[in-house]
Amino acid sequence: MNVIWHDLECGAYAADTPLWRSLADRHGDPVLDVGAGSGRIALDLARHGHRVTALDHDPMLIAELERRADGLELETTVSDARDFELEQRFPLIIAPMQTIQLLGGSDGRRRFLGCARRHLESGGVVALAITDALERYDAREGFLVPMPDIRELDGVVYSSQPTAVREDADGFVLERLRETITPDGQRTIEEDLIRLDRLTAAELERQGQAVGLEPGGRMTISPTRDHVGSEVVVLHG
Repeated sequence: MNVIWHDLECGAYAADTPLWRSLADRHGDPVLDVGAGSGRIALDLARHGHRVTALDHDPMLIAELERRADGLELETTVSDARDFELEQRFPLIIAPMQTIQLLGGSDGRRRFLGCARRHLESGGVVALAITDALERYDAREGFLVPMPDIRELDGVVYSSQPTAVREDADGFVLERLRETITPDGQRTIEEDLIRLDRLTAAELERQGQAVGLEPGGRMTISPTRDHVGSEVVVLHG
């Protein structure tokens, strides 16, 4: 089930793929994709001729990524981004789609950045997508909300409806209602919550410097109709 929701809610996003391809072309292989999920970016890079290692903490997502990677030059690992040890060093480590803001605050980021630093080749680069400009809304307060993501698979209809983006002292909470309807009409609804830590590019650069990573510039991914834009912070080893 994790794979279905991951694909439904994240799989169609493609506004950032040219940037990750450009970085891979510039810095070379192998590329470590952190928070790879079911392979949105890892598979794209592999199909464009890059050697990729895909890292995610969810074994179901990694298993699906491996199935989709049949014939591609792609390795996988089920690991926590805050605590991984691989027998490999990389000229490029990427964390697309705000993965860095899902690690549980500054301590989680510090642990990840330390791992990334240890896994970089000399002169390597870490590139991290962040956002701090989420539009706040709440369906219960009468705000218009985005259209649901809907897909039918084997006769089952899956719908993921964004209902709110709330802001608190630590960051943002994204709320969705996930609904399934089976061919015989059985309906289930569950709430899904995702927390994004509050984080600016300057703060991330300072945290990188604390573990020996130096600021290397910033790039922008423009917003789309369905997704907020991102800033990609580049850190040099």
